[in-house]
Amino acid sequence: MAKIKLAIIREGKVPPDKRVPLTPHQCVEVMEKFPHVEIFIQSSQVRAYKDEEYAALGLPVVEDISDCDIMMGVKEVNKEDLIPNKKYFFFSHTYKEQPYNRALLQMILDKKIQLIDYEVLKDANGARIIGFGRYAGIVGCYNGFLAFGKKHNLYTLKPANLCADRTELEEELKKIQLPTDMKIVATGFGRVGNGAREILKTIGITEVSSKEILSQTFEEPVFASLDVHDYYAKADRSDFDKKAFFENGMGHISTFGRYLQIADLYIACHYWDASSPFIISRHDLKEPGIKTSVISDISCDIDGPIASTIRPSTIANPLYGYDPETESEVDFMQEGAIGVQAVDNLPCELPKDASEDFGNALIEGVFPALFGEDPDRIIERASETNLNGELTEKFAYLQDYLLGN
Repeated sequence: MAKIKLAIIREGKVPPDKRVPLTPHQCVEVMEKFPHVEIFIQSSQVRAYKDEEYAALGLPVVEDISDCDIMMGVKEVNKEDLIPNKKYFFFSHTYKEQPYNRALLQMILDKKIQLIDYEVLKDANGARIIGFGRYAGIVGCYNGFLAFGKKHNLYTLKPANLCADRTELEEELKKIQLPTDMKIVATGFGRVGNGAREILKTIGITEVSSKEILSQTFEEPVFASLDVHDYYAKADRSDFDKKAFFENGMGHISTFGRYLQIADLYIACHYWDASSPFIISRHDLKEPGIKTSVISDISCDIDGPIASTIRPSTIANPLYGYDPETESEVDFMQEGAIGVQAVDNLPCELPKDASEDFGNALIEGVFPALFGEDPDRIIERASETNLNGELTEKFAYLQDYLLGN
């Protein structure tokens, strides 16, 4: 079998991203599983795993990767760093026609690059294979409790990005002291939602149903994971049809307001489509009797379904306040303000753990198809472009986007 040279490329975006697609030990594992694959590490000063850690395991650390066949990174590659006629793996943020990356996709086509976008890698059943969602949920949920402790002067947690790894982060969770009658609600059941639930379970918070959290009182902190039928209803009061809702959210209304009356903390991990109504409107947040004081918006859709999320926050400054009356940003600690956590690159706060999780998914779900037989056309179906400088058939709809139409 012909040799394949795979390069782990240097992340070039600013601010820098410390994550990697493969850890040093995973690189060794890949070469053991696929003996015809050689892995080269492009030298970098920003990775969570240092060049020396790769070199210590016998992996060549080089500056020039131009003789490699496959380039594998994490975030968008700077246009000037793209090498013609190669296969690239990264999150391109183009398949939804994002205007800010139009020029990047144009350059990929000009340089006759095959772009395999992680975000559209799917198995035979159409389920996403890979992503950093789990660690977005883990860190976003942790940040929600950090915010709640600060808002109410209950305890102080170390910022997640200052924790060496998840082990230290979980040690921090032991500092949490919550009110005995505290109620928490969460939305979303995908990778992000399941990651958030890992933290809730680690803290030891009891899970109850959506009905129980609305109607009962408890003598311990509890949380409920809400399904879409718990916070959306048909506008005409007919029976809710989940499948129809996901196809088109028009004709529905949000009923989430009732949870604002009883929940102290809301952890938002849902996927939201623009055809659906907002989950929490500006009007909802003006209603009297709202108990929710902190919203950790892990989904982070700006000016979207959660009205208090008016901008993304940053790892350095993850919290801000939202004044429901003025509909504007205020100090996080201002009385009556809703505390908002809306960091939009949460997995970067635990880069080593997030990278290991990501690499495991690559090894299990992607590399067998990339380096061997691919009967389900996993790689082909995730390729937005080909080596001839063309959009593939599945992504032909991007042509108008490329033209700026």
